[in-house]
Amino acid sequence: MKTKTILTAAALALASALTHAHSFKVGDIDIGHPYARATGPGQPTGGGYLKLENKGRDDRLVSARAAVSASVELHSMTMEGDVMRMRQVEGVALPAGQTVELKPGGYHIMFVGLKAPLKDGDKFPMTLKFEKAGEVEVTVNVEAPKAGAAAEHKH
Repeated sequence: MKTKTILTAAALALASALTHAHSFKVGDIDIGHPYARATGPGQPTGGGYLKLENKGRDDRLVSARAAVSASVELHSMTMEGDVMRMRQVEGVALPAGQTVELKPGGYHIMFVGLKAPLKDGDKFPMTLKFEKAGEVEVTVNVEAPKAGAAAEHKH
C-alpha cells in the first residue's frame, strides 16, 4: 500500500512540475518557460518573460506576435539615476553560447492593446521570430505574481 501511495504522489509531483516548467526549441536556441503575468480588468498592456539559451552561433530575437493583443513589442527597462526607463527595442541579441533572460526589470515582451485580461491559469500561443533560427510557436502560461516578488512596472 505504501509503494502505491508513494508512486501516486511522485506522479502528481511530476505532473505539477511539467505544468509549470515548459520549454521549446528552434535551431540551436532553447526557449525556457514562456509566461505572462495576469492582468486586471481594463489594463491595456501585459508583460511576457522567458529564458533563451543559444547553443549555436550568434542570433537575435527580432519579433513576437500573439492574438491576445493588438501588437507585441520587445522592450528593455533600465534605471537611469532614480528614473526607470522603458524603451521598445528592435531586437534582443543572443550571443553564441550565452543565456539571455527576458524578465521583470530587464528585457521583456509587451502585449500592447490587450483584447481581454490575462487570467491566472490561462495559456495562449505566441510566435517568436529569430534572425537566423527562424520562427517557432510557444505556449505562454499566464501566472499570478509570486508572493514576495518585487513590484513589476505598469504601463
